[in-house]
Amino acid sequence: MENNTNLVWIEQFSVHASDTDYRSKGKLSFILDIMQCAADFAVGKLGISMEEILNAGMGWMMITLDLEFKRIPHPNDQLSVRTWSKGTKGALWQRDYRIFDGDDLEIATARTIWALVDIEKRKILRPNALPVEVKHYSGDSVGDMPVKVTLPSDITMEEAYRYQVRYSGLDSNGHLNNARCGDLCCDALPLTDWERTLKRFRITYIQEATYDEELRIMVSSETKEGFYIRGIHGDKVYFEAVLDMGYEEL
Repeated sequence: MENNTNLVWIEQFSVHASDTDYRSKGKLSFILDIMQCAADFAVGKLGISMEEILNAGMGWMMITLDLEFKRIPHPNDQLSVRTWSKGTKGALWQRDYRIFDGDDLEIATARTIWALVDIEKRKILRPNALPVEVKHYSGDSVGDMPVKVTLPSDITMEEAYRYQVRYSGLDSNGHLNNARCGDLCCDALPLTDWERTLKRFRITYIQEATYDEELRIMVSSETKEGFYIRGIHGDKVYFEAVLDMGYEEL
């Protein structure tokens, strides 16, 4: 598959030491970041840059993500991220991803739901509000639209730690960056749980956190679905996620 159409965008990334954790395995936030970068480039190819979208008072907001790993990247890996717009359902957009290593072996797949929003009014916009045409790709599919994360009603959550949004956590919209939420979820588990490896990460973003807000990061004991994690402040819920830990395929 070549990077020569508006339908499928392919972006190359190298894994550096700063992208990995204490086990020399790629951080979840690194994977989320390169996925975001690939999507930004894909939208830019349509003829409107992210800067122009922001200047028009619009922005992209991720709603739900479902990311599955076959292998976690290692330092010096050369990664190829392939992404395409799967289609729309109402005001929601689905974007799929496949991530390959330097041997062209698939190491991860992802399904995401996005919404285009009016930044000032905090209102979700219809797809036709985007001033360029987006052609959807039907030649490949990772799966149906991901289901939002919903915590079981009978689950018990305990506070793992507290996090205050500062400069390093903000994105270009002035909100807590999506990729940083990956770090917040990973930090909710003790290192003993990281003797295993991440097999699947699901997250639903419910409300955006802004500068100086303090989040209580809550975590459940391990369930058959994994560890449930929630970011809250008072009665405000910012995100709900699941980390499913397992053992890496050799």
